[in-house]
Order: sequence, then structure tokens, then C-alpha cells
Amino acid sequence: MKDQKYRRILLKVSGEALAGDQSFGIDAKILTAVAKQIIDLAKTGVQIGIVIGGGNIFRGMAVAANGGDRVTGDHMGMLSTVINALALGQAIEQNGAKAKVFSSLYMPAVANRFTQRDAIDALENGYIVLCAGGTGNPFFTTDTAAALKAVELKCDALLKGTKVDGVYSDDPIKNPNAEFFAHISYDEVIKNDLRIMDTAAFALARDNQMPILVYALDVEGGLTAVIDGKAKCTRVG
Repeated sequence: MKDQKYRRILLKVSGEALAGDQSFGIDAKILTAVAKQIIDLAKTGVQIGIVIGGGNIFRGMAVAANGGDRVTGDHMGMLSTVINALALGQAIEQNGAKAKVFSSLYMPAVANRFTQRDAIDALENGYIVLCAGGTGNPFFTTDTAAALKAVELKCDALLKGTKVDGVYSDDPIKNPNAEFFAHISYDEVIKNDLRIMDTAAFALARDNQMPILVYALDVEGGLTAVIDGKAKCTRVG
């Protein structure tokens, strides 16, 4: 294994990104492309944990917005992350790597129950580890789950794959003159209200000095280029 800046990373993939241009569900081509990026990086010796959102299938807050029970809605959203994790885990295995799905929700017929000990053991034995079910508690987003798992699994960095290639002063799709930040401090993110992640997730990353790399899922060179510093992305912290 070559000398590496990052030995172990936690990758956060948004559910919406897996949908591609669809408004709902999983785009098989995007799923395979993401799986291949992950495998290419794993081949360099980097240990990879993954947390996936579920917004391409269901959002718990949508239930609350329509007058329903937020706790029930959030549990439904957690189940959608399990679907995405199973799909990505299967895509990883179909392309020749080992994957193991853990869930913070107890569902032994579907996934392994998440514990720090078992997940780290899987990482050290060559598995790509997928963590589903969010934090296992309502009122917390998968961004918070990603920050929590990054700290819990003793990762060197948290990578957030999105549809945008980094952090900007404004939405670059709506404002072509938005300023791009190659590097930004935690304090600047707070001061400028740049919503990289929700407040609880960002506070957890900041308090534990967990670097965050924000990049585009379709970046040329994939995850390996991001880790090697050869691809456009933003480093927070």
C-alpha cells in the first residue's frame, strides 16, 4: 500500500444523488458508477465506511409537514436508507469487492446490527462498510449520522458526495457568479451560514476536528482523485 494521507474515510452519499435525473428511486447507472469509484479507492488500501441518505425514496420531514407524526415519518425515512445501502452493497459485490451492511435499526434478517467494534473489525478485514438506519433515532438527519459514524469509526476524514463540486458562497446553479471555496474554516462556515450539513452534524465534526471534503459524485478521476488532491473539491477544517 502506498503512503497515504487518509487511511480510513467515511463517505456520505445523498439519496438524491443515487436517483440521478429521476425524481424517485435509484438510477442503476449512477449506482454502478458510485460503486466503481468506491472500489477503485478501496484498491489503494483506503478503508471505507459509507452512510447513505434516503431522500430519493422518502423524507421523514414530509410526514410532519403534512400534519403526521414526525417520529413515524423519521422511521420511514430510516428504512429508505436501508434500501439504498442494500442496493449499493449489492452493486459493490457485483463489481468484485466485499461489502457488509450494518443498520442502527435492529433488523437481523436484513442487515448486521451496528456496533463500533464489529464495523471496525469489518473495515480492517477488507470490507467496505455501509451504515444504514441513520443514528437509529428520530429527529437526526443522515448528515448527523455520517458525522457520528466518522468519529465513531475513527476516520481521518468525512467526504460528502453531492451534485455540486464543492462549497460556494451561493447556489452555483442559480448564481453563476457564486464564489468557490477550495478551503474554508469551520468558523467561516458558521459565520457565512454555508449549509454544508445540518447544525448538529457540523457541530459534531467541528468539535472532533473531523475534516470534511465536499465534492461532486461525478468528478473526473472519482474518489481516488479527491483523496489524492487532484480533483476539485472543498476542504472544511
